[in-house]
Amino acid sequence: MSEYHPQDQDAPVASEHEAHEAVPHDQAEQQVYVETDVPERIVATEPRDAFLVRLWRTMFRLAIERSYTRVGIVGLGFAAVFCAISVRLIIMASSPSASDDHRIAAAATTAIRPDIIDRNGEILATDIRTVSVFAEPRKIYDKDEATELLTAVLPELNASELRAKLSTKKGFVWVKREITPKQQQEVHRLGLPGVGFLPDHKRVYPNGVAAAHIIGATNLDNIGIAGMEKYIDNQGNGALNSLGFVAKQTDLAPVQLSLDLRAQFAVRDELVKGIEHFKAKAGASMILDVTTGEVIALASYPDFDPNEPKDALSPDRINRMNVGVYEMGSTFKAMTLAMALDSGKYNVNSTFDTRGGAMHWGRQTIHDYHATGRVLTMPEVFTHSSNIGSAKMALGVGIPGHQAFLRKMGLLDRMRTELPESASPILPPRWSEINTITIAFGHGIAVAPIQATAAVAAIINGGDYMVPTFLKRDEATARAKATHVLSAQNSEAMRFIMRLNATEGSAKKASIPLYYVGGKTGTAEKVIGGRYNKNRLFTTFMAASPMNDPKYLFVTLMDEPQGLPETGGYATAAYNSGSVTGKIIERVAPILGLPPQFDPPARPFPLMVKAGAYHANMVDGR
Repeated sequence: MSEYHPQDQDAPVASEHEAHEAVPHDQAEQQVYVETDVPERIVATEPRDAFLVRLWRTMFRLAIERSYTRVGIVGLGFAAVFCAISVRLIIMASSPSASDDHRIAAAATTAIRPDIIDRNGEILATDIRTVSVFAEPRKIYDKDEATELLTAVLPELNASELRAKLSTKKGFVWVKREITPKQQQEVHRLGLPGVGFLPDHKRVYPNGVAAAHIIGATNLDNIGIAGMEKYIDNQGNGALNSLGFVAKQTDLAPVQLSLDLRAQFAVRDELVKGIEHFKAKAGASMILDVTTGEVIALASYPDFDPNEPKDALSPDRINRMNVGVYEMGSTFKAMTLAMALDSGKYNVNSTFDTRGGAMHWGRQTIHDYHATGRVLTMPEVFTHSSNIGSAKMALGVGIPGHQAFLRKMGLLDRMRTELPESASPILPPRWSEINTITIAFGHGIAVAPIQATAAVAAIINGGDYMVPTFLKRDEATARAKATHVLSAQNSEAMRFIMRLNATEGSAKKASIPLYYVGGKTGTAEKVIGGRYNKNRLFTTFMAASPMNDPKYLFVTLMDEPQGLPETGGYATAAYNSGSVTGKIIERVAPILGLPPQFDPPARPFPLMVKAGAYHANMVDGR
């Protein structure tokens, strides 16, 4: 019986070596026999774990290669989307859509402003909540019907203008700003599609015209356009609103002014009465605290109601204290005397020859309005308002000294206060000796009255020059910022001379009993067509109280006042500006807390006593 072999019986039996060579080398390495029933005969050319690792790596590589393609396709898709969005944003930025117009308009209506209050906390300006009507023309299909209905409930609208607005392709237009609750209800009842309301703020000035030139006004978007309202925005209020830092009015601290509303009412009232009585074209008046530089009251007439700011555009409604520039007349003699004392070349006992009543300089002749024909002392030059004496003082100081003194008194440069409105002085193009002569008595140079007021305040307050302010501050702060321009002795000399002018000179009209007033008049002929016109005058009066220790300086000016029968036909400052100033002092002194002096002050001018210039009966007349 033959022996059984697992090979095919027909196949020849090969040796082990031959069988091995019959299989290709690379295939032989990959053959794996896994018969479990004959483990002893398994032939393995590669370990199982190594094979699986190689298989896994191959599959992973193929997957990665395919994912690169997918990621690239997805990335291109995202890039296309972002490009489309970017293009759209650029288009929207270059041409705002209706929604942008709506948003911008809504932002414009939300400008919130702080309250403005006087020095005692009285409200001068505040915001109230209101609404404004807008329309979206693209959503209004019947323009004629919408125009007819809206003008029926808002009759102040111009029908043709409204029809033109509604016919545009804009996404947003204003119909009417700041309507009343009743008007809002009537518009709402119309039920017009494309017509709606936005919350708004309206600036309100409860005291009307009282302090118009100081407070200023705002436009329909509640943005300051003049006065302290514009100053507030210049300090950053507008930026805070635009950045959304101001959500409600209580987020803003009120702006406290130096004004006393009670005094402001009194000053304006007396000024208006005086202008009407003396038939002047215009006028202005102010009160300045000489110890702090605070403006306590300022009125310029004609004025305007800030609740109706369009009236302020009239050219005759300027703030004459800040913006007008005028030749100040003899009030400038206070500067000339102070300059003479400051130079050291003269003292309060110096004398000046005014005999002859005229002074010739080249082709010019200088006259004294009230010629005395004698030698005058320095105080007498002031009380007699001598042009000749003033001219000789200025010539004695010289042109450089004259210019230097006026410059340090703030009279040769534009004065900058919180009010945006101001004006530059008008100076001689070539300053010669004749200019020094005429400027000595207030002709040939034109300044803003507030500049001259600040200079006189420095002359009488001990010599400290302070730029006037419309914000409340204390004396310590004011003195710290002040510039010392005149010695205490020369300041006392000027107070003595100004007090003497109230008892013996042109300031008698304002010498209110018990308030120890001193002052100076100023009458200047206006320049018309390049020549001085004797019949058209600009008058000024400055007075301070009490002159032994000044607290307030009162100033009144009038443009072309007329002579009256009661004044003997005269229209000079003593009769009009001086008279009005006296009434203002009498009315506001109790309001400002100026105590009456029932007895003459003890030793009011001690340095003048030492100088031998002071005699009690000269200045203590009651």
